[in-house]
This record gives sequence, C-alpha cells and structure tokens, in this order.
Amino acid sequence: MLSVMKMMEKFLLQGTVVFCVGIFINVSNAQKNEPIELAQLSDGFNAEQKYMASCFACHSTGAAGAPKVGPGMAAEWETRLEKGLDSIVENAINGINTMPAKGLCFDCSDDELKAIVGYMIDTSS
Repeated sequence: MLSVMKMMEKFLLQGTVVFCVGIFINVSNAQKNEPIELAQLSDGFNAEQKYMASCFACHSTGAAGAPKVGPGMAAEWETRLEKGLDSIVENAINGINTMPAKGLCFDCSDDELKAIVGYMIDTSS
C-alpha cells in the first residue's frame, strides 16, 4: 500500500508541474499580446480518423461485447446486419447495452455516426 501512495504522490507532483508550466506559457503569451497558434483543423469529416479517436478502444478489442473491426471480422457484424444498417446506426446514435449514446464521439452528428458505422463494416469485410 505504501508503494501505491508513493506512486500517487509522484503522479500528483508531476501533474502539478505540467499544470504550472501550462499556466506560465499562457500568461507569457497573454502578456505579449501574441495569438497562440493552434493546429489547423482539416476541412471535411474523416470516418477513419474519427473511428480511431472515438471507437477504436472498444471495437478493436471487443470490449463489453462491441463487435470487432478489422480484416476478417465480418462474422462479428453478420447478426447485426440482419437487422439492417439503419438499426445499427440507431444503436450507435442512442447507445446499446454498455455503449453510451454516440459511443465516445459526443461531437458527431447522426450522419457522421452513420459514416463511421459504414467505415467499420467496410473495414471488417
């Protein structure tokens, strides 16, 4: 138990240092009146990138019964596809079993979720 406490103490100390450095950078930039440059967001929606950011954690491993995605995983989707693509998309939008509504893609529109579902099915063929 003592080693866990030491690890937590070290983690909190490192987090505090990172937090303080972040505040210092923001204050320094604010004092210079220079805009902070952020990464350019790409135009358009990329289903593969959104899948990797929001869905991969569960659908790559089958966590909590999620159908696996990837080459040779078509069998994972067969029973779901028997109910129709619209049914699968509705499950993605509203959530099913342990998957919350929209999975982990809280900023996705319904059409974007449909594109992600299509990507997952196509990739699994």
